[in-house]
Amino acid sequence: MKNLWIKDGHLLDPANHRDEICDLYIKDGKVVSLDSLLSDKSAKEFQDNTTIIDAKGKYVMPGFLDLHVHLREPGFEYKETIKTGTEAAAKGGFTAVCPMPNTKPSTDSPKMIKKILEIAKKDSPIHVYPVGAVTIGQMGEKVTDIHGMKEAGAKAISEDGKSVMNAQVYREAMKEAAKEGLLVMAHCEDKNMVGKGAMNAGKKAEKLGMCGITNGVEDVIVARDILLAKETGARLHLCHCSTVDSVHMIREARKIELPVSGEVCPHHFSLTQDDIPGDDANYKMNPPLRSKEDVEALCVGLADGVMEAISTDHAPHGEEEKKQSIATAPFGIVGSETAYCLAVTNLVKKGYLTPMQLVERMSTGPHRILGVPGGSLAEGMPADITIADMDSCYKIDKSKFVSKGKNTPFDGCEVFGRVFYTIVDGKVVYTYEGGEEE
Repeated sequence: MKNLWIKDGHLLDPANHRDEICDLYIKDGKVVSLDSLLSDKSAKEFQDNTTIIDAKGKYVMPGFLDLHVHLREPGFEYKETIKTGTEAAAKGGFTAVCPMPNTKPSTDSPKMIKKILEIAKKDSPIHVYPVGAVTIGQMGEKVTDIHGMKEAGAKAISEDGKSVMNAQVYREAMKEAAKEGLLVMAHCEDKNMVGKGAMNAGKKAEKLGMCGITNGVEDVIVARDILLAKETGARLHLCHCSTVDSVHMIREARKIELPVSGEVCPHHFSLTQDDIPGDDANYKMNPPLRSKEDVEALCVGLADGVMEAISTDHAPHGEEEKKQSIATAPFGIVGSETAYCLAVTNLVKKGYLTPMQLVERMSTGPHRILGVPGGSLAEGMPADITIADMDSCYKIDKSKFVSKGKNTPFDGCEVFGRVFYTIVDGKVVYTYEGGEEE
């Protein structure tokens, strides 16, 4: 393995309170200090076997972790595969991802967790941390073998794509997760309140003749799940939060030191329902795009640290599926390759987050929430690194996406911030070669 010498980069390392221009040294896949190299008899060997990366004018950051992706394999490989989805994530600066369990068959057993990891070991350039289902077949009736899935390598459980509507079943699962020390990731949606809802309830839905989804659909489950976390002691992570009251309830839960965290997706802090141009299913996601008041609450929540993570909910679909009306098309958009630039453009450039806070929300925070190594560039840590700037200006071009999915509302949008290198365990897995419109 080649060693790396990252020269003259602007190091942003929230875990170690480092914000400085310096060099970073990588040996045998781990971060090493200059002092240890100079005192090491193999210093010359290091220099002779080293690739130099010029990072002048760029930020050197602990690699990003996406807590929420859909890699679609097995069962929906026409939408995405573990290979294409993780390559897309690497292009977006992510060194690790958590694939959700709504595959076919569902990732609901130790056998399926092992299968995901086997494919990832062969096909993925980045770390893959599988998420197991809460109930068998995601049917909401019988709790899965949570202990067995943990032993097989699952890092969390989730019923993603739906909520477990039976509170007793969910409580049982949360108790088991608490015993196993596994994170519970919650998709908060009362299916009984959704009906045929396809977008946020409001004037835009009325104008387009679409059934609306109210904030209450999310809020009532957020409240329930927080109360269950309080009762069971389970660590609860609330996925893709989209409402004012979700942020408020997480803030109140944090005040009484409940083990509750929340994430925000780039589309939810970048767009409102008013940005939907017409009957275009590339603007259909779950939860839906909300009001300006909701977006402001999400941005403020990210700014003050109540919302600890930015995740993508990367959800690729086939082209024909997204050509349908908003009323009938599947929910979801891709996000792995646009998360960083949207965060820079809509959070850093608008003054909600400092560059250091952005790294906290995309790297340090997610690693802390999931409880896996990373999110730090201290000596001895795995060399999972993202090198990017925050000033490159270009237009998003979905034709250049690595993901099989091209379903995005951001095609043609002018953004700031480009990923230049993604490094995993000291190996460069993505390098920007140019080609996007400047």
